[in-house]
Amino acid sequence: MKLVCLSNNPSKPCFVLYFKSVAVMLDCSMDIAQISHFLPLLTIPGTLLTRVTQWSNLGGDKRNKLSDKLMSELKECIGRVFIDGTFEFAIPEFGVVDMSQVDVVLVSNFTTMLALPYLTQYTNFHGKVYATEPTLQIGRMYMEEMVNYVERNPRMKPASLWKEEDVVPPSLREVTEPLGWRKLYTKHDIDACLSKVQTVGFNEKLDVFGALQVQAVSSGCCIGSCNWIIQSTFEKICYVSGTSTLTTHPKPVEQAPLKNSDVLILTCLTQTPLAMPDPMIGEFCVNAAVTLKHGGNVLVPCYPSGVTYDLFECLSGHLDQCGLSNTPMYFVSPVADSSLAYSNIYAEWLSTAKQSKVYLPECPFPHAELVNSGRLRHFKDINELGSDYRMPCIIFTGHPSLRMGDAVHFVETWGKNPANTIIFTEPDFPYLEALGPFQPLMMRVCYCPIDTSLSFAQANKLIRDLRPLHLVVSETYTSPPPLAPQRNDLTIEWEPSPLTYKKYEVLNLPVKRQWETVHIDAELAAGLEPVEVKPGAAICMVTASLENRDNKFTLKPLTNNQGTQAGIMRRADGTAVKKTYIFGSPNVQNFVDILSQQGISSVKVEETETGSIIHLPNDDTLIQVDASSTHIICDDESIRVRLRDTLLKCLKQL
Repeated sequence: MKLVCLSNNPSKPCFVLYFKSVAVMLDCSMDIAQISHFLPLLTIPGTLLTRVTQWSNLGGDKRNKLSDKLMSELKECIGRVFIDGTFEFAIPEFGVVDMSQVDVVLVSNFTTMLALPYLTQYTNFHGKVYATEPTLQIGRMYMEEMVNYVERNPRMKPASLWKEEDVVPPSLREVTEPLGWRKLYTKHDIDACLSKVQTVGFNEKLDVFGALQVQAVSSGCCIGSCNWIIQSTFEKICYVSGTSTLTTHPKPVEQAPLKNSDVLILTCLTQTPLAMPDPMIGEFCVNAAVTLKHGGNVLVPCYPSGVTYDLFECLSGHLDQCGLSNTPMYFVSPVADSSLAYSNIYAEWLSTAKQSKVYLPECPFPHAELVNSGRLRHFKDINELGSDYRMPCIIFTGHPSLRMGDAVHFVETWGKNPANTIIFTEPDFPYLEALGPFQPLMMRVCYCPIDTSLSFAQANKLIRDLRPLHLVVSETYTSPPPLAPQRNDLTIEWEPSPLTYKKYEVLNLPVKRQWETVHIDAELAAGLEPVEVKPGAAICMVTASLENRDNKFTLKPLTNNQGTQAGIMRRADGTAVKKTYIFGSPNVQNFVDILSQQGISSVKVEETETGSIIHLPNDDTLIQVDASSTHIICDDESIRVRLRDTLLKCLKQL
């Protein structure tokens, strides 16, 4: 059993697991953080491009080495260098594995499927893809939102020379494998890709070519998110990705099915180990309320789903307490309408408290009531705001990277007023890097990362409760984070030490297959004649053909060309004799008695931990007998054959 890691970021996982001649891909994530190295796409022409200049922070011979074309690809803003070209994204390294050999892809949640179009449309992959219904639909929204942002303000000029040059800024020298970055897929790619996805429900057992059985169980992280159980008859592998033990809107995590596995693969732990979600949500609400009281506007760069639903709920309640109920909230996204609608029709995928509201009947999320009352209004883009737009207000819009989407326009518009506030809640992007191209910025900046994924303390407790035989984690999870090198509690603790993986590494999992289920054909079973060897136990020898079809093994009657049943021996004269089989362990005392009857009286028997040693000093012979084998050590071949025949008489026969 082998595991191959295709991603460099444990929070954006992609693995290939080889198990019982089946290749299973676990998640297919895309690392969007790489676009922080690019200049933003402007929604409306503004002043951003006047603040950036062509990068030329070189002198002498180095300056002469740079072509004008390379210089035009790089722009500088307040000491930071950015790429001025078409957006490119870091995708899993599909070239490491033959994608035509991958049989199935298991998707954990909508954040870990964003690279799926690259797999299905641009490789020779022909397998199946499994995901829950909410994962499929919300994942579609994430993809379509990105494509919409990129295509409505396209930057046609590619930028590739900087990848091959040594004379580039230090910040770009540190990027991970830029030659593997790819341009974003299209809407057609999304539709073609997702048409190949087969939806599954929680605890639904799926057969994979008769060799494995896979099952999705709730992970509690977001709507439709799941962990996967991959098992054969005798082995069990659990893949835990994007899991939360907190009480939020999704269905709670199911731990019982994950217990007592042979291997537990753990990934997607919190990206903000020093910030807990509950205090961050409280800080988010307080900062928003303070800004509004001082007449400022609040900008929240966000994704169209996930934690955004919780922010609507918590913030509206806090504003009611602060007497700011009349403050308008705007949700601006190309998929805003779909996002709000889908969240209210997935009741069976929500927590018990949310589900109970459906039977009253009420909408499970408060934002439905906020929309009905006019407190929360949603628009596809800023052009639709029109007369409904009034300030001060709170605007939730994308993209959290501040490189595309309507958030770019609001940073440009509101950035010069210190009364306004931008609040970062998504942990995927360092907020200082996100704000780089917009400097100098006057608006207030708050960083309240809300990551509901497992913290290290929660992960360690979960591992102790699940009790796997072997644990597999990212190499980065075994040492403290760089921002807190002394915090040894921010690591995965497991005895013995967990197995660790890193990109491109082939990890041999310590699971050895020892057993396989074999079915017996009814005709063959009818002809068997078991012999009782001890009370309650009967055995018989079986001679049959072993048939393997769809990874199911079956013993069937074996016949020769004349139709004679196997297990029949014929003498030279043609008469049939039933073949006999020997079994059991030799009786040492019986063996010694037979040797005495044959005139061999000088026999010494020594008992050992594993069996017996019989010494025949007169014949210079040693016989070692243990539970699984017998060895005759003798120089005289005639004596060895004689002793062999005597030993066979001490065994049972069928």
